[in-house]
Amino acid sequence: MNSRSDDKLSHASAPSSFVQKFFSATFAIHVLRTGIWAVCYFIFYFVQQLAELLAPFLFIAGLVWKIIPIAVSSLNHATASLDQQAKDIISSATSAIPSHIDIAGHVLTPDGLIRDGIMLMLLAAAGATLATLAGKYM
Repeated sequence: MNSRSDDKLSHASAPSSFVQKFFSATFAIHVLRTGIWAVCYFIFYFVQQLAELLAPFLFIAGLVWKIIPIAVSSLNHATASLDQQAKDIISSATSAIPSHIDIAGHVLTPDGLIRDGIMLMLLAAAGATLATLAGKYM
């Protein structure tokens, strides 16, 4: 009979120890820490994906916008021996390319697009580095 009562006591104390362990401070801290790191991982990877998507587009668009006026103006100098009508067409094409664009108060320039593309590349690298470090020390 004593073995049955001891057996009942051991089963009765098991759920309470589980509940105590489940609601202990270390478990709550572990869950909170895991939640914070999950949010950080999400932010790091989301920013990295956006940066990897937009960085090449901005960088190449800025380079093309910067090179086209230079190429057209050098073409204008190379065709100095052509007739006046050809020179007028080339000079009007050169003047048709804007040096900046204003969109809702934001000024876009070729140098600015190149700089933004490089900054997004740096942001993508930083996001990958932070996600790796967070995974290593989690």
